Amino acid sequence: MAKKFKMYLAGEWVDRKEKAQVRNPYDDSLVATVAQASQDDLTEAIGKAQEAFAQTRKLTSYQREEACMAVSEGLKKNLEKFAKMMSQEVGKALNDSRVEVNRAVETFKAAAEEARRIGGEIVDLDWTRGSENRMGLVRRFPIGVISGITPFNFPLNLVAHKVAPAMASGNCIVIKPAPKTPAIALMLAELIDKTDYPKGAISVLPAANEDSAPLIEDERIKLVSFTGSDTVGWWIKERAKKARVVLELGGNAGVVVADDADLDFAVERIVKGGFGQAGQSCISVQRVFVHEDIYDAFMKKTTAKVKKLKLGDPSDDKTDIGTMVDDKAVEKTKGIFDDARENGAEFVTGGTIKGRLVEPTILTNVKNSMKACAMEAFAPLITVTPYKSFKKAVEELNNTPYGLQAGVFTNRLDDVFYAFNEVEVGGLVVNDVPTYRADHQPYGGIKDSGIGREGLRYAIEDMTEIKILSMNLK
Repeated sequence: MAKKFKMYLAGEWVDRKEKAQVRNPYDDSLVATVAQASQDDLTEAIGKAQEAFAQTRKLTSYQREEACMAVSEGLKKNLEKFAKMMSQEVGKALNDSRVEVNRAVETFKAAAEEARRIGGEIVDLDWTRGSENRMGLVRRFPIGVISGITPFNFPLNLVAHKVAPAMASGNCIVIKPAPKTPAIALMLAELIDKTDYPKGAISVLPAANEDSAPLIEDERIKLVSFTGSDTVGWWIKERAKKARVVLELGGNAGVVVADDADLDFAVERIVKGGFGQAGQSCISVQRVFVHEDIYDAFMKKTTAKVKKLKLGDPSDDKTDIGTMVDDKAVEKTKGIFDDARENGAEFVTGGTIKGRLVEPTILTNVKNSMKACAMEAFAPLITVTPYKSFKKAVEELNNTPYGLQAGVFTNRLDDVFYAFNEVEVGGLVVNDVPTYRADHQPYGGIKDSGIGREGLRYAIEDMTEIKILSMNLK
């Protein structure tokens, strides 16, 4: 039985005649119907949030902490319910869905802790003659109304990464979830609604992308936090006027496997990082560079492991790889495969598409000009290329317009720090894949991968304004 969702407008559950259908990408069955917000609804939510800010800005640390912890505990209590809906809504393997719900539990828990740490600092102002007996008290204050626009691939935790720091810092937020995955965001709103966070401060409004202008252009919006494609992200930056903008955009993450790496561990993590969630992650492993001395062994082990992955029904606990989100994603993947074949790449595994199921694919003999290397694949595929020189491998990591995260498997500290200094990314992961992310770490990219950082403490910095009280104590 498909669920029916109203939208959550400024603390009220509101219905609309306009409905969107949410369908399971695996079998096209109807998962939910969701009330659709108009531009007027978005504008109303912004106005109500502006009014609610008079309350949220005065919340104590413990009130903000308690609200975040209540959501965390609600998610933990309803983990299986959220995981099953996520699996149906986005086509994500059930085990991967459970991992995401657990991450959202920790995201709100970390936000609760950060609510107590925003604080400030004392600054000595007596650095020059004539400023004797002067000191400054620096504090952070919430900025007001924030808009959050989220993608389909992590429909719960990426919403959490916008809502949780907003609540922890005493701000208000209007969330527009991805059109394909609104149900899980509205289930989160049900938990938020049960907290003592002021009504009106938070809205979750499913809306068509073409109706999103108020979230970007309304001058009452102080920060636009967007996660999605680089094309849309940079367009938002141009339209956002005076608002701050945080953009978490795309990537085509690279990994270097040195000859001293723990090969079995590297293979295990690269397979998980490249094919988990059908590769539909901006930090999914895509380009792998392996030292020539271990290349053959790496390929043998990786191929054997990939061939054991089970592709199929996302709701089956034994499934490793679920579906692509829609036919458009499938067509993009087919284009990448066709381009690879036409330009001489070798398909070691995969390359076959059945409906919305894409077989896990390993490509070798690739060129940087191929779509599989040059663009964000967002599909279950990796390219593998041998290298001789570690410095040359680092150059290849940088040979991309993206710069989100990268991984290096090596135990040589000089190579670790060389990579840390030279690789053009927002995050370098040593002895693991770039797909690794701790939810409280600073997370974001450079180049076409975006601007600003997420991660609770770092998001709160963008969501607050520094103010100094300068005191003459004489």
